[in-house]
Amino acid sequence: MNLPKTGGFTAISSAPASGTLQEPELAPVDTDITGLAIWAVVFAGGIGSRFWPLSTPERPKPLLALVTGNSLLEDTVGRFQPLIPPERVIVVTSRDIAPAIRKAVRDLPEENILIEPRPLGTAAALAWGAQEVARRAGPETPLCAMHTDLAIAFPGAFRESLGRAAAIANREGALVALGVRPTRAEPSFGYIRLGDALDDDRSLASGGAYQVAGFVEKPVEAHAEDLAGEGALWHSGIIVGSAKTMLEKLARYTPEIAPGLDALASGNLPAFAGMIRSVSIERGLLERIARFLVLLADFGWDDVGTWASLRRARDLDDDGNGALGAVQFVDAESNVVHTESGTVVLFGVSRLLVVSLPGLTFVTTLERASDLKPLLDALPGSLRVNPGGEPKG
Repeated sequence: MNLPKTGGFTAISSAPASGTLQEPELAPVDTDITGLAIWAVVFAGGIGSRFWPLSTPERPKPLLALVTGNSLLEDTVGRFQPLIPPERVIVVTSRDIAPAIRKAVRDLPEENILIEPRPLGTAAALAWGAQEVARRAGPETPLCAMHTDLAIAFPGAFRESLGRAAAIANREGALVALGVRPTRAEPSFGYIRLGDALDDDRSLASGGAYQVAGFVEKPVEAHAEDLAGEGALWHSGIIVGSAKTMLEKLARYTPEIAPGLDALASGNLPAFAGMIRSVSIERGLLERIARFLVLLADFGWDDVGTWASLRRARDLDDDGNGALGAVQFVDAESNVVHTESGTVVLFGVSRLLVVSLPGLTFVTTLERASDLKPLLDALPGSLRVNPGGEPKG
């Protein structure tokens, strides 16, 4: 996927790759969407160790400019507008990176940045965000919940899909997920199996919602191939529904956090945090829920989960190389380079990742870059959290 370039990551003297996606055409949006004041709950916790050595406590993954010239969090908040202005965006983050998050998104009211007392898991983070939306705007208020590490090519179509999902969620009293047509067997994603169409006269491709027949989170590769072959959709990581519906479904289907929801409703966050267990939305809710709906996310979506994913989410030269910074490719193809320290020259190599920072250069293959845990486990602690700098005392 080749995203429109808004800054950064372009190979020097390279032409844009061909085959740019066309803006999708959808059926007219339901008229009742215009009356819905949608909110957003954005999950922005964690340093993002899979983007070592670029990600650090001072520059965590949500604040990295990995897809455009803006940080992932800035891109996320920006693409909501004007459908969801900053005052209706709530960011849930972790204590270790909260100062950096606050500094980076000054357009958000300070009370819209919720700082977890400990890592809660995304199901609990969703509950906290939904409770805040219900308290501030009413329990029937629709909200969109999503992560920051997504690449979206067409923000206008994205907002249209959110509006459509909010209208259907409002009408049906249900949660609505946005699903993506698979392009490969990807075991690191969730899969949504399609049931019957919600409305017989509206197909999936024209913006119609479908019942979900089942949800499978991170299947093994063979199962992922089967799911993709039978027409299942990838889960985009985006769900829409009213604050009330979110909380009711979590209370019914997610026993890891259900005991703490009364404490959360009364404003006792420490008690809530002490009564729950960490679980993801996918494992804790979507794999268990009896009924939810799905819409096709036809807006140029990709997950920005590892260094290797940037080859799909960035502009590339004619040889499939992508770069941020001063880079020269000669007889090289399908490489990813990020340099903040001098010029990097790649000659006669393919499928390498090169990250060059002041005081440190990291080189591996794109295949090995998908899992850096063995590397990080082997490195000194000071190098893991402060690459290229002096050990922190």
